[in-house]
Amino acid sequence: MHDTGGDMARVTGIGGIFFKSRGDSTELAAWYKQHLGLPLEAWGGAVLRWPDDARTDGGLTVWSVAARDSQWFSPSDAPFMINYRVDDLAALIEQLRADGVTIVGGPEEHENGQFAWILDPDGNKLELWQPKAESEGEGAS
Repeated sequence: MHDTGGDMARVTGIGGIFFKSRGDSTELAAWYKQHLGLPLEAWGGAVLRWPDDARTDGGLTVWSVAARDSQWFSPSDAPFMINYRVDDLAALIEQLRADGVTIVGGPEEHENGQFAWILDPDGNKLELWQPKAESEGEGAS
């Protein structure tokens, strides 16, 4: 086993998130654009750049492996959950409710920000996260 020090090659961030649609992938991408504001490119995907995020937490992404019997992603039966950083969780939840999007939890206040959970049309559970502003504490950790 290699240690993480020295000049060992290592992961430095999340370069992309890719998943299959259970239905029409174009319609699912359009849902993400309409409801979560993902800026779709002509090729059908989105490119999110950290400088677009006004938070001052240094632009972190959390990565974690869940146990096989974890209920963390419930009620979805997908083996993943994606966390999306958002700029105004309260306003987004209000929009999503008005649009009839299924909200399965939150918003909740935690030490590193506010969280809520929704389902996309394929039944995938998504976590929405508004990191704390610098003035609210140390930022996300």
